[in-house]
Amino acid sequence: MYTFNARLSSADLGSTSDTPEVSPEASEQAFRQASQQGIAAGPLSDDLLDRMHRYWQAANYLCVGQIYLKDNPLLREPLLTAHIKPRLLGHWGTSAGQNFIYVHLNRLISEQRCEILYISGPGHGGPTLNACAWLEGSYSEVHPDITPDVHGMRALFRSFSTPGGIPSHCGPHTPNSMHEGGELGYSLVHAFGAVFDHPGLIAACVVGDGEAETCPLEGSWKSVRFLDPRRDGAVLPILHLNGYKISGPTLEARTENAALVDLYRGRGYEPIIVEGDDLPGMHQRFAAALDRCHAGIRDIQDRARRGEAPVGDAGRTDAVRWPMIILRSPKGWTGPKEVDGLPVEGTFRAHQVPLAGVNENPAHLAQLEAWMRSYAPEALFDRDGALIEPLRALTPPAKLRMGAIPYANGGRLLTALEMPEFGDYALEVPGPGRVIAEAPRKLGEFLRDIMRRNPRNFRVFGPDETNSNRLNAVFEASDRTAFGPTLPIDDHISAGGRVMEVLSEHLCEGWLEGYLLTGRHGMWSTYEAFAQVVDSMVTQHAKWLQQCREFAWRRPLASLNVLLTSHAWRNDHNGFSHQSTGFVDNVLQRRADVVRVYYPPDSNCLVNVFDHCLRSRNYVNVVTVGKQPDFQWLTFEAALEHCSRGASAWDFASSDGDGEPDVVLACAGDVPTTEAVAASWLLQKHVPGIRVRVVNVVDLGVLASPEARPHGMDHQSFEALFTQDVPVIFAYHGSTWIIHSMVHGRANEARFHVRGFADYGTTTTPFDMVVLNRMSRYHLAIDALRHVPRLRSSASDASDFFSAQLRRHDAYIREHFEDMPEIRNWRWTDDFSESDTPPPLAKGHPRAQTFSDA
Repeated sequence: MYTFNARLSSADLGSTSDTPEVSPEASEQAFRQASQQGIAAGPLSDDLLDRMHRYWQAANYLCVGQIYLKDNPLLREPLLTAHIKPRLLGHWGTSAGQNFIYVHLNRLISEQRCEILYISGPGHGGPTLNACAWLEGSYSEVHPDITPDVHGMRALFRSFSTPGGIPSHCGPHTPNSMHEGGELGYSLVHAFGAVFDHPGLIAACVVGDGEAETCPLEGSWKSVRFLDPRRDGAVLPILHLNGYKISGPTLEARTENAALVDLYRGRGYEPIIVEGDDLPGMHQRFAAALDRCHAGIRDIQDRARRGEAPVGDAGRTDAVRWPMIILRSPKGWTGPKEVDGLPVEGTFRAHQVPLAGVNENPAHLAQLEAWMRSYAPEALFDRDGALIEPLRALTPPAKLRMGAIPYANGGRLLTALEMPEFGDYALEVPGPGRVIAEAPRKLGEFLRDIMRRNPRNFRVFGPDETNSNRLNAVFEASDRTAFGPTLPIDDHISAGGRVMEVLSEHLCEGWLEGYLLTGRHGMWSTYEAFAQVVDSMVTQHAKWLQQCREFAWRRPLASLNVLLTSHAWRNDHNGFSHQSTGFVDNVLQRRADVVRVYYPPDSNCLVNVFDHCLRSRNYVNVVTVGKQPDFQWLTFEAALEHCSRGASAWDFASSDGDGEPDVVLACAGDVPTTEAVAASWLLQKHVPGIRVRVVNVVDLGVLASPEARPHGMDHQSFEALFTQDVPVIFAYHGSTWIIHSMVHGRANEARFHVRGFADYGTTTTPFDMVVLNRMSRYHLAIDALRHVPRLRSSASDASDFFSAQLRRHDAYIREHFEDMPEIRNWRWTDDFSESDTPPPLAKGHPRAQTFSDA
């Protein structure tokens, strides 16, 4: 096992964490005395140490000001309640520690000329990133109204946690962030996604100790095994242990150092522990730790890129331990030691607003003023309110500032994919329903060639189901990424693999997010039922995209493309646990300008849709299609026209000619499409003269009005397709309320009668799934006749026959364990004289009369 260097203890530089507690007012004096006594022996010169400490004080001052002040930003007059915000919102507890890290990363960047992306994992790191971006000038560059002077400082303070302002966590408004700071648990997985295929980048990921307790974060540590030092950048995790969450202690803060070292060594890291609150000793120890980590990272990468151990030809990522830092510092560091006789610094009471009564309690107001003046703002900012020149000199070169590097604004790096002509992946369809195929097969070939043309700009992410989801053609272009020793019996495993497989939806989706947010392209495929594991992640990403639209300097990103397969209707062998359609329900709660939902009915439509999705920007695209053999309906040319419209009438399955139909059979989804087309066939066969129109919807959003969704059909086009007053029987892949919400506001919306997934399922046959959820062809046909008044009496025999078929189905599958022959062998044909009359049920069969069509 190769390691870069051993851990650094708090005693390595001749200092101790057991220093006497000092008040904020005495902190500067104590710092000076310690420096003069030589306690700060380490990599930082006296001058550099002094300036870095004061830069840290400036960042801390700005964080306090964001929480409290609306006026008097530099305390050039005594602090009054008139200067305080009426509502005190924000989080102080994590700020000083994160500021400390940011200042030290600036020093490393300036000395080593390295590219570092700062990822703030703790829940409310917004004050830190706002303050540090303002100090380095990048905030004012993208927000010109927040000028780098006293007026801009006041504006920054007034914008924080106020109406129309900025939140207390990182967001798209923050130029040094590509990570939504409110979503605990995802910082580390985003960091790894960011460095894949970015060989020069280091993602410094600050993991909060409360965040470290979440399941996604726990799973994210294994990402290091998927890192290839020959082609990828590096992640430097900085586990920030400050002791407490909102009110309770954190698990790892209460874990002894030896156990933490063992834990993280086992996970593939070499931890350096930096702990204490003594100054300037903490500065020197952390600087030394950063230097060791950077040297370790570069050594691992240089050796791998020269073809030397530890990686070598086999790509053994398990042969490497990457550096990380465990930083133990007090919660609310440099803040009030006590308030009202209760300890604050180093306790949960420092989490949010340590002095919450400043507007009512003069003692609190005086304590706040003393706290802020302890940072000596008059020695940090000049007459105009700008950071003084000796401190500005610590800012890294313009292009390397963490608020200005393009990785934090990934659209600046984005280049369009080199796309093959998707028509080359057409499936030959000589006639509707005359070919049965697995729709994702051709998509796999399409993705294979995209990977070949874009070897450093596109990846496929997913659980261990690429083969299962019929995308295995991608392995002709790239293997799965190896994360340990490979064996002769392994299938498509190598160190150079670009297919990222791991049985964690959190990692798959999170890696993809980080990859996209830093300017690349990709897709994620998964089983439909388990996509819901990452509902909150997709929600946060969509919200990020929504907010990015408010800032012109945030350049467009490649869309997040999700393929849902192994869906609810064909998980008959896995059973009820795998039968769920709720992922789309959550996605459609997001704003219509950032989400798109597609239900391609066959292979040619699927490739067409995915070509569009991979070319799109700033969307979450969800594409749902089954992987089982199914009918292929449209030629490539017909699919092209159909997908460009989003929804259209299928003339081959309709009988309304140029006139008004009696009923519209609509469908969205591959299984609902089969049932709707089969229902049309049954109606035309058993009810001669019925006028049926079949409408297939591939882009769900077109159902909505343009007022509700930007690409919705105008009312004239909608009524040309669905008419104004004809009943519509809609077979939908998912929850029925989705369709009702989509057509809300359309003419006579009550005429839409929707059948969909109603959460009925079990281990059963494919057709029984649609029967259980009342969406079978027989249910649709009965519904159609029920809502056409002129046919109710004349079509009673047909309705009785359809009901009898449902009863017969119920009995047949329990006796034969498969669907009836007329279901298994059915195909579309224009010859309605073919008999589908089954033999009668055996006399006295116990299930012959048990079916209810309620």
